[in-house]
Amino acid sequence: MRSNAYRGRFAPSPTGPLHAGSLVAALASWLDTRAHHGTWLVRIEDIDPPRCPAGADTMILQQLAQCGLMPDEPPTWQSQRHSHYAAALAQLQSVQLAYPCGCTRKDIEAAWAQMGLTHARHIERPYPGTCRDGLHGKPVRSWRFALEKHISNWPQPEDRYAQAAPFYIRNGLLRWHDRRLGSEQQRPADVAGDFVLQRADGLYAYQLAVVVDDALQNITHVVRGEDLTDNTPRQLLLQHALGLPHPSYMHTPLVRMPDGEKLSKQHGAPPLDVSHPLQALNAAANCLGLPAVCPETTMTDALAQWVNIWQGTYNVPRD
Repeated sequence: MRSNAYRGRFAPSPTGPLHAGSLVAALASWLDTRAHHGTWLVRIEDIDPPRCPAGADTMILQQLAQCGLMPDEPPTWQSQRHSHYAAALAQLQSVQLAYPCGCTRKDIEAAWAQMGLTHARHIERPYPGTCRDGLHGKPVRSWRFALEKHISNWPQPEDRYAQAAPFYIRNGLLRWHDRRLGSEQQRPADVAGDFVLQRADGLYAYQLAVVVDDALQNITHVVRGEDLTDNTPRQLLLQHALGLPHPSYMHTPLVRMPDGEKLSKQHGAPPLDVSHPLQALNAAANCLGLPAVCPETTMTDALAQWVNIWQGTYNVPRD
């Protein structure tokens, strides 16, 4: 019997078919949901239509189905939820936690240069705050979250509260707990600063959309790839600003290429081959530290075995 208390999700971006790394994240999310007797959802994150080729979403759903990973409710698409994102942005604007920005990319690059912030691979540079105190005659291009303002007004937590809270901030340092990685910390002002909520092209940014969607779908547990760990503080802060609940987070190992880079569509990852689903699942299970099953095992039995092992691995309470 499923519990209404646990709701998990897999949220792929349909920029192409799933690859081996995508399947690791999908399998981990599905196993964690089944281990908790919860409800598993699939959300297609097509918030950026220019990057989403026609038919990629259908292919992703077919790949999941061939691997036995079926959602418990009909899939949803972010492209159908713009009114919810607009309402969230308006809520932040009403309490002065969102402000207009007139910066072009060239403006931001020039500000970074003045600050001595040169580009470093895989390292984000925070928004330099150019429009934080007004547009100075520039037209509105985008809307940003007033992250530094939000953090500066944060009350210093008592230790008793801090230990029990989903996250807490002390002296600008945000601390939270990851079910796999353990204690995590970040200074969001140094990593992202006042990040974008609505882009210059009118599209809503990922950070806002994912927070709104998780709340709309009552997501209680987020299980996703380790590359998204750095996004968690931004999402926790947005949830707090919008008065939304905080899911539990767990970030899973990444599939890497021989040079150590994360396997991704951007780096030419081949589409996931599901002509032999159990073979693909075995590879994903191996990345998650789960034992391979023999080729004669049915897919249903393989998934059931991994659920049983998962229950004893990632802080899953047994019945």
